[in-house]
Amino acid sequence: MSVKPESRSKATGQVDPRRRELANAVRALSMDAVQKANSGHPGAPMGMADIAEVLWNDYLKHNPANPAWADRDRFVLSNGHGSMLLYSLLHLTGYALPLEELKRFRQMGSMTPGHPEYGYTPGVETTTGPLGQGLANAVGMAIAERALAAEFNKPGHEIVNHHTYVFMGDGCLMEGISHEACSLAGHLGLGKLIGFYDDNGISIDGEVHGWFTDDTPKRFEAYGWHVVPRVDGHDAQAVKAAIEAARKVTDKPSLICCQTVIGFGSPNKEGKEESHGAALGEKEVAATRERLGWKYGPFEIPDAIYQGWSAKVRGDKAEADWRKRFDAYRAAHPELAAEFLRRMQGDLPKDFGAHADAYIAETNAKAASIASRNASQNTLNALGPKLPELMGGSADLAGSNLTLWAGCRGVSAENPGGNYIYYGVREFGMSAIMNGIALHKGFVPYGATFLMFSEYARNALRMAALMKQRVVFVYTHDSIGLGEDGPTHQPIEQLATLRMIPNMSVWRPSDAVESAVAWKEALYRVDGPSCLVFSRQKLTHQARSAETLKQITRGGYILAEAQGGAPEALIIATGSEVGIAMEAYKKLTEAGRRVRLVSMPNTGLFDAQDEAYRESVLPKAVTRRVAVEAGITSFWRKYVGLQGAVVGIDRFGESAPAEALFEHFGFTAARVTETVLSLLK
Repeated sequence: MSVKPESRSKATGQVDPRRRELANAVRALSMDAVQKANSGHPGAPMGMADIAEVLWNDYLKHNPANPAWADRDRFVLSNGHGSMLLYSLLHLTGYALPLEELKRFRQMGSMTPGHPEYGYTPGVETTTGPLGQGLANAVGMAIAERALAAEFNKPGHEIVNHHTYVFMGDGCLMEGISHEACSLAGHLGLGKLIGFYDDNGISIDGEVHGWFTDDTPKRFEAYGWHVVPRVDGHDAQAVKAAIEAARKVTDKPSLICCQTVIGFGSPNKEGKEESHGAALGEKEVAATRERLGWKYGPFEIPDAIYQGWSAKVRGDKAEADWRKRFDAYRAAHPELAAEFLRRMQGDLPKDFGAHADAYIAETNAKAASIASRNASQNTLNALGPKLPELMGGSADLAGSNLTLWAGCRGVSAENPGGNYIYYGVREFGMSAIMNGIALHKGFVPYGATFLMFSEYARNALRMAALMKQRVVFVYTHDSIGLGEDGPTHQPIEQLATLRMIPNMSVWRPSDAVESAVAWKEALYRVDGPSCLVFSRQKLTHQARSAETLKQITRGGYILAEAQGGAPEALIIATGSEVGIAMEAYKKLTEAGRRVRLVSMPNTGLFDAQDEAYRESVLPKAVTRRVAVEAGITSFWRKYVGLQGAVVGIDRFGESAPAEALFEHFGFTAARVTETVLSLLK
């Protein structure tokens, strides 16, 4: 339970002068950078500096010269608004983050953006800022570490053995995702996950006891965590003792509840919301320097302080020791060593592409008409045995999402080496945990729910796209075609809004063949996530030539060409509506109309093609166009223009069998045929 700020000491704890001076370097850099930018959050870095000093100097296993070392500890700043804490730590310990970049905090093109962003700054393990998600990422990292250890460590050879440490604030714990992720972490017994709760009693609106009075220690104990309560976050010895206690508990994640004073050292803003999200002001910065006994100017760090913080020597030694162990491992288990390196580099097996292509060709030849969710499961059964890095899961819908395949082994506290996570009803938590698994490396995570419930997970999807992570989000029950569950479960606008997320690859396959291609492309994609959107209802197989088969990867292609000359009209369709559009195409062709049918399973990929290809599929001269999709119509206007039409749905659905709904809302061959003919008139 958070302690009211007025009940806290302004200078608590037994003070070790040397440690306090090292921590004050973090405070000084943090308040200087925020002041120079006139923007940022100095309070949390100043309050957590003593905790960070103990963790980073006494426990964190890392090498500033190689931020990507496989067996490093992972450190996550879930309360990412306190980014200057992390930037200060990275700079002081010796990462390639020069002082000039701290001076450019929050400026265009700097390595020090307002919140930590993966890929911008060496040593930043994940993008944080949306509160609670860093905590969920850390859970994913801990799952990945334990699963890799179970798979690759052998008697006498331990090559995977590291901790995941995460800092979090009140905001992280107020966000609902903290419940989802921490509940699962406790259930799985993630003993190498250690969290530090910055219990400073302050958020942007003021003292949190006005709206957040949870008994946090009891809450986490109920999750199955080991909890160290009421630790003085400004007493280095108390923090050290708490970390020691946490590291000894190996069958549960640990939460260390650190009571701190936000803006520690500021004479007039310490312990107040004024230090949370704004620069202290020049006078207050000067007064804070004096109170802390920090005798150096802005951004001035003496050599002795740098030497006290530097992790270069011990980091090089830690990695060198690991490399010796790995060389011994490679001598004893050469195939496993090669597999470990492949997995950590993110490469797929060399023969995987040929295997996947053979399966796609076989699926095309079989010509089976099945629901695309079934086609997805068939693809997993075919490709899964070739991909030991697959880490699957579903948000309590495995029997509906069909994400289980023959080689799945459930992950549990007793079986940490599984490859399938039963996430329970935790869509948001699942998605952010998958991001953490991907960030850790060694696995390609996929997880599933109904398309409608992508809404619960939306911000984690955005974060996956922002961080360019290879994560596969599987969504089934893709339209009103799911039927009787009704409008609460029938997605209308979700496809369009998923496609609007930059760097998100969204596939809506029309049959088993496109489903298999979608899986292959998602698994090979290394610069961002994919959404694979599958149907509940059966879809008709569409015949394709070998050449047409290759064009599926371009996102949109000619499925059926106009007969008797150049096309006078175009039909564009996706998913289950491709079958309906094909029926209309046949009727129109029989009536002597020259119509081209385009299947567009991935609009983003199609838009990324060169202009010549796009023109070859959707020639500008053909202005009579009809798009067909069981979703909102506005998205398709960019393809059909003002002279075209969209057969779609701009209202919520109804509860009824799928066939009745498609008839009621006009998703029929007759309506598509009618619409094309009306344009041709």
